Amino acid sequence: MLSSLKPLAEYLEAKALGYQTRPVLLGPVTYLGLAKSRDADFDTLALLEGLLPVYVDVLRRLAAAGADWVQLDEPCLVLDLDDARRRALQQAYRLLAREVPDLKIMLATYFGDIGDNLDTALSLPVAGLHLDLVRAPEQLDVVATKAPPEVILSLGVIDGRNVWRANLPIVLDRIEPVVARRGIDRVQIAPSCSLLHVPIDVELENTLDPDLKNWLAFANQKMSELATLGTALVSGRAAVEATLAASSTAAEARRRSPKVHDAVVAARAAAVTADMARRRSRFAIRSQIQRQRFALPAFPTTTIGSFPQTADVRKVRAAHAKGALSDVDYDTFLRDETARAVRWQESVGLDVLVHGEFERNDMVQYFGELLSGFAFTRHGWVQSYGSRCVRPPILYGDIARPQPMTVGWWTFAQSLTEKPMKGMLTGPVTILNWSFVRDDIDRSAACRQIALAIRDEVIDLERAGAQMIQIDEAALREGLPLRRAQWKDYLDWAIECFRLGSSGVADETQIHTHMCYAQFNDIIDAIAAMDADVISIETSRSKMELLDAFRTYKYPNDIGPGVYDIHSPRVPTASEIVSLITLARRRLSDQQIWINPDCGLKTRKWDEVKPALVNMVEAAQQIRRLA
Repeated sequence: MLSSLKPLAEYLEAKALGYQTRPVLLGPVTYLGLAKSRDADFDTLALLEGLLPVYVDVLRRLAAAGADWVQLDEPCLVLDLDDARRRALQQAYRLLAREVPDLKIMLATYFGDIGDNLDTALSLPVAGLHLDLVRAPEQLDVVATKAPPEVILSLGVIDGRNVWRANLPIVLDRIEPVVARRGIDRVQIAPSCSLLHVPIDVELENTLDPDLKNWLAFANQKMSELATLGTALVSGRAAVEATLAASSTAAEARRRSPKVHDAVVAARAAAVTADMARRRSRFAIRSQIQRQRFALPAFPTTTIGSFPQTADVRKVRAAHAKGALSDVDYDTFLRDETARAVRWQESVGLDVLVHGEFERNDMVQYFGELLSGFAFTRHGWVQSYGSRCVRPPILYGDIARPQPMTVGWWTFAQSLTEKPMKGMLTGPVTILNWSFVRDDIDRSAACRQIALAIRDEVIDLERAGAQMIQIDEAALREGLPLRRAQWKDYLDWAIECFRLGSSGVADETQIHTHMCYAQFNDIIDAIAAMDADVISIETSRSKMELLDAFRTYKYPNDIGPGVYDIHSPRVPTASEIVSLITLARRRLSDQQIWINPDCGLKTRKWDEVKPALVNMVEAAQQIRRLA
């Protein structure tokens, strides 16, 4: 049954203001495809029959209130669907059409090519079909040819996931033949997907370089672009001649700009060899050298990198950003915080330390601000997850590292202790995947440039004396294409970029990486190909079941399975952590296992972190006595 009438309330609110809108709901098959079950063997699609009456209920309410169209998003149509999913789509939409005949449905796909699901989509009793022609422009011709003439095609021609201004005359060149063939009343134009993924208004950005600002389009500007395209299609290009000319001029200026293109960076990227992405020796040799160098106890303990960014830390950072706190005073504050964190880690007996990352605003933004080719907005917030919002960097040009980014902070932290201090970096794939990326070169080429910059930092850290360097690839799996047939290409260049960044060091230097919560079974080959000496992963919530992939694969390198969930304020007891380590020992050899939290501790409070880490160290000591 319905638990909320929010879609109806929002439709009525707009109607009261004089706007006839098209309500948007997530389609039932995609909804169930995203659902999770505690029983891994349970197929959530079995709930479809019970779910459909709820959809009928809300659609009838919308129709009764005056809605004539509703948009149902089924991005599952760009996935590899089995016959059961295709039958489920047919079952769902036939029932909806029968039960709510007066409401026209726009079936929306996005983020990819509808491909072999096209016949299924065209067999459904819907009035319209939306296509993402930014991510998959090649699908336009085949869909326009096969779609029945009565089906309205919604052409997603303005990029809803990136921030670049469109070249409007080129867009018109692509869609004018379709409009001429199908008729102006049988074609709609739209963003490729929801504009939720982009900031609101580029005009708010008064500190951006004027050239870069002229190349950008946020949500408001994208709607203006759609309006221009609509006018050109209805009244002819002459009606918007000046706007179209400005669009072409901006695109050409960006294409030629020296702010975008750096010949030195391009030459360096072209000179990359396969040997640069390989460690000097295989892991079996490296690991023996590293064990002798570090002489760590069994089940060594460490953390993932960050410590709590308290209200005081955020307040001081904000004061410094506003100019209310001097550089000297800010640096002193950060050094004091770092020193306290190092001393505390030593006092509780952690084996490998971190400096806490108090100087870092964000794991991607911090590095982007120190690399050429990145720009940052002041108001460009987008939703990340839940209520959390971020301001992604804008990767607009060729990437280089003008100077060391972390060496100074690592050197200071290491000077405070005799224990190993990890150097902490964000990996090239994560920086790429968590940025607005330029669309004028392949993503792989942009990632390779970032990898070379990270490589420089890794080598400088090693020269400064760093014995362990962690290169986090939290977003590696996030970048996987939606179609499995495209996975290999992505993973090949993504893993190459990680290795390019990490492989310039000697055998005795230990490379760590961290990956956030994900299923690893289907990419375990790629994870192994990263060839990190130690990988830490989130496993506490799965009760170590995620390690099954590593056991089945016989993963040879060291692993730090997370032993407590940092996403919860709850402090685990030592005995609970011992139980998790025991489960890990059933899947891995004792020599492989490191002990660490699931993820960084930036979002937690010290009164949660301190007892949890004390218990973690105690658990490791108990396991050592049992082993």
